Amino acid sequence: MNKALQKYDAIIFDMDGTLVDSMPSHMEAWRRTAKLYQFPFDAEWQMSLGGVPTVKIAAHVNQRYGLQLDCEEVAETKRQQWTELEQPPVLINDVYQVLLTSLTDKKIAVGTGSIRAHAEDVLTQVGVLDKLLALVTASDVTFGKPHPETFLAAAQQMQVTPARCVVFEDTDIGEQAALAAGMDCIRVDLGKIRWPE
Repeated sequence: MNKALQKYDAIIFDMDGTLVDSMPSHMEAWRRTAKLYQFPFDAEWQMSLGGVPTVKIAAHVNQRYGLQLDCEEVAETKRQQWTELEQPPVLINDVYQVLLTSLTDKKIAVGTGSIRAHAEDVLTQVGVLDKLLALVTASDVTFGKPHPETFLAAAQQMQVTPARCVVFEDTDIGEQAALAAGMDCIRVDLGKIRWPE
């Protein structure tokens, strides 16, 4: 185990782009959704919203492009597009190895902006769901990232104080949520862990 993790009692992993390499398929699903609803698709901007619940991203689309789309409908369309891609989720190996080596002495959770049904499906497919002490999804919180509720709920479910938790995240929004929760954050960039010095 990396010595940077020794001082923590629990680890909370973001899912998409951190533990599971699903961002390319999510981007393709958004590209298709944008085409269907005839709004511009900006891949870089979409990537920057990683970790934000789909329905909230739809609200950002409305705000950015001056539209009045039904956010629930857009979110459901995006989920359908993602499902139709039928791209099986793939674990990000470096992060998964941290999870595996931490199972013996750390409590493990996932905190994700995905809805519960989707998160459970993905985590079951990659064999992680049964290793978790807690799973907090967009379906379980009032406020999504960058609000800290997702990570605070995970800590509460694990019965660990926030200061004793560390979060693995791949986006600025996710990192903001972790820091707002009073937790340290270790970034994952393109599948590689940026360990603190």
